[in-house]
Amino acid sequence: MSTSSPKNLDNPLSGWTVDRADIRYAGVGLQRPECILAQQDGTLWTADARGGVMRIDPDGSQQLIAQTQVSNDGSATDLILGKTLPNGLAFNSNGDILIANFGTDAIELMTRDGQSRTLYDQIDGRPLGKTNFVLCDSRGRIWFTVTTRLQPWTRSINEKAADGYVGLIDEHGIRIVADGFVGTNEIRLDANEEWLYVVESNARRISRLQVQPDGSLRNREIFGPSNLGGIPDGFAFDALGNLWTTLIHADRLIALTPRGDVLTLLDDGNPEQIEIFDRHFFEGTMTPELMTATVGTIAPLMASLTFGGPDLRTVYLGSLKGTTLPYFRSPVPGLPLPHWHRK
Repeated sequence: MSTSSPKNLDNPLSGWTVDRADIRYAGVGLQRPECILAQQDGTLWTADARGGVMRIDPDGSQQLIAQTQVSNDGSATDLILGKTLPNGLAFNSNGDILIANFGTDAIELMTRDGQSRTLYDQIDGRPLGKTNFVLCDSRGRIWFTVTTRLQPWTRSINEKAADGYVGLIDEHGIRIVADGFVGTNEIRLDANEEWLYVVESNARRISRLQVQPDGSLRNREIFGPSNLGGIPDGFAFDALGNLWTTLIHADRLIALTPRGDVLTLLDDGNPEQIEIFDRHFFEGTMTPELMTATVGTIAPLMASLTFGGPDLRTVYLGSLKGTTLPYFRSPVPGLPLPHWHRK
């Protein structure tokens, strides 16, 4: 697979970058808006460190729908060892919100009025581990990721532990369908749900596996470069098959074309901070303070993205240290998620 960056003359992203002057912002006073869901009517939902989800209406009004009264202050300690800490979000087939809770190490379900319950916190008689992301497919099956089972989970960064996994929840219950990942983060299905793409943050790469009818996964391979030049976190497909990806500690937004070529769309990183971070990352001397030190000015610790707007051409950026959601217009619409045409 090609890892160079030749011009893709038939790809609207080739040669295109985000114009900073065109960036706008949605939401105010957000806490750790790591993951974003967008609805066709313009409503946005974003994870919030206070223990729930912030709803942002098209008119700009917003409401915190809290699971609990426990609050995190966004400090390095809470980001690493926090209590309830909603991370990945997805709508299920009923429109309720699935939550991968990075603090409680559980997969949870919350109604839109805040009624919350734990779906699973164990698998095969063992704790799930550090739950990171959750995804619902067109059949209503729930896919999720666990970054690591090490305690504390930050050990996995310095040790580059390959103990992350992908799980599946369906009519048969919960099970592991692929493991051996190095820092499992977000997952996405392609347009036909034939391939599942997996971010391996601590390996700095994206892998993919073929999805079988029963939910099993086969033929694992690396997609794109074996080293993306930063730590990938969140990603999303556009309608042409480009895979937009955030590099969190570089505060950079890239896209992998269907051929696996890398296009840089937005670079908001500080080279000196990144050099220090990378040195400690590769030497295995990372600390919680270093993990939160590399921050850009647009979406500090850029963690995710989602396509929204009525035409799916508005890109919203999630982050770990931002208090608002930057957004801009894309030349390519996003790939609609299964919930897009539901109320």
